[in-house]
Amino acid sequence: MDGHETDEAPHDGPDDLLPALEVIEQQPLAARATAYSAVLDDLARRLESGPAGA
Repeated sequence: MDGHETDEAPHDGPDDLLPALEVIEQQPLAARATAYSAVLDDLARRLESGPAGA
């Protein structure tokens, strides 16, 4: 990434959150807000869908 992209890698499991956050932290401040919002939306969707493997 060139530091200006806001798309993070798809979230496939619980271990991918920290690497995604590290990528976000390397972005300019304005881009971080958008990226964190996307992470929040993804986490909310996961919670609403119920337990994994159910």
